[in-house]
Amino acid sequence: MNILQIGILIFTIIEFGNIMTLYFNPGSQIGNGVGVFNAWEKSKRDNQIHEFIKYLVYWVAGAKLIFIMMAIVVIIFGNQMTQIFTVVALIISILSFYWRLFPMIIKMDKRGEITPKGYSKALGIMITAFIIGFSVVLVIALI
Repeated sequence: MNILQIGILIFTIIEFGNIMTLYFNPGSQIGNGVGVFNAWEKSKRDNQIHEFIKYLVYWVAGAKLIFIMMAIVVIIFGNQMTQIFTVVALIISILSFYWRLFPMIIKMDKRGEITPKGYSKALGIMITAFIIGFSVVLVIALI
């Protein structure tokens, strides 16, 4: 197994954990569960809103599942060039977090809508670690 496959596999394992949390314990405050958003509990007061939010959570889990299934195919069947471009695509797609999601969660965190307080910073650090990790893997593979 080469460094690209290892990097993609580690990401796949972490994302699989996130998917399991979203499908089976979405209200969790670990594993990127939506329980960190105070609105999750508030939505339970309105069944229509809560069902809509659950639908979106499961939709995200399904999209993540597509990602990791494709990653597994690349790990098993992809040649090195395909794996390199997969890592580049993962870096770009993960960077998109900073475009819309990060500004939103920072605002919610500042307004006290996130528990635990400061979660947005922890999430930002985690996403940055993914990007750095993939970048290191990419550089090592290219040298």
